[in-house]
Amino acid sequence: MAGPLFTVKVIHLPQEAGNGQFREKVLMNTKNALFLCTGNYYRSRYAEILFNWHAQESGLEWRSVSRGLEPHAANPGPMSRHTMAALQQLGIPFDHHLRLPLAVTAGDFQAAQHIVAVKEAEHRPMIQRMFPTWLEKVEFWHVHDLDCAQPEEAIPHLDREVAALLKRLSLAGEQPRKMRLG
Repeated sequence: MAGPLFTVKVIHLPQEAGNGQFREKVLMNTKNALFLCTGNYYRSRYAEILFNWHAQESGLEWRSVSRGLEPHAANPGPMSRHTMAALQQLGIPFDHHLRLPLAVTAGDFQAAQHIVAVKEAEHRPMIQRMFPTWLEKVEFWHVHDLDCAQPEEAIPHLDREVAALLKRLSLAGEQPRKMRLG
């Protein structure tokens, strides 16, 4: 079953300054990006929130979600403290994003027009095993988890990757394309 042809997002904008009345602006064809990591706790959550913040700020009609290929119940709390600290440092609110990690489903792949797995060496075998028909539609990055890199290295790497993706989507008239980075 294919994903939706389009989604509708309704935004309330002031009709006139100071009158308190609102009008609705309907954005057709809002596209969805899917960020994947192993646990949906650290890297993919940061990429999702950062992407959505910048897409909204720039008026790009893309929104993202994040999921994990193998979420770990042992992770303490709803989101990595490193993710929360980095978002707080950027002034990006994240309270409404506090939820337990979610496992990716076939429906998540179907709903996405662009899919990113944040570390090829780690996630390509998982996707090959669990969702092989989607493998060729995934853009793979090379952002290490805490076992290989400290947040001071991984977070700026995610910043650069998300910025590059947003730029490509914007320059391409919001048409995603698979690109191998690194």
